[in-house]
Amino acid sequence: MPEKIKLIAAALAALFMLPAGVAAGEPGQAVELQGLDKVTGRTVTFQASIGETVNFGALVITVRACDRTPPTEPPESTVFLDIYEVRDGETQTDLFHGWMFASSPALNALEHPVYDVWVLECMLEGKKAFNAPAFSPPEIRSTQS
Repeated sequence: MPEKIKLIAAALAALFMLPAGVAAGEPGQAVELQGLDKVTGRTVTFQASIGETVNFGALVITVRACDRTPPTEPPESTVFLDIYEVRDGETQTDLFHGWMFASSPALNALEHPVYDVWVLECMLEGKKAFNAPAFSPPEIRSTQS
């Protein structure tokens, strides 16, 4: 009988030591991404709404979803992206389908010899205006899908 009491006490103690749980993320309405053209060395920051498709060079990037942790948690933005490569006269190539994390870009990264794309932020309010870079590369186009 004392062994059962000790076992129950240990189980209760372990239960109280568990973390309270992680709060659910807040779904966002737009994302801020950054792309690097490794050939020219140019980086471009661009935004896309959920469901929107943007082109960066030969890449076609569709934002499917994004979540952001609530203010009570350590900051983290996660974004689900579909990325394809489209070259003239060739079929579309699947490159990436999955979640990217703003705090750990290398955790689940796009592997491409010419381009890098990573998440900067999941925005709860939608796109925001910001100062465009000095150059305006023609390869970034946006289409709503």
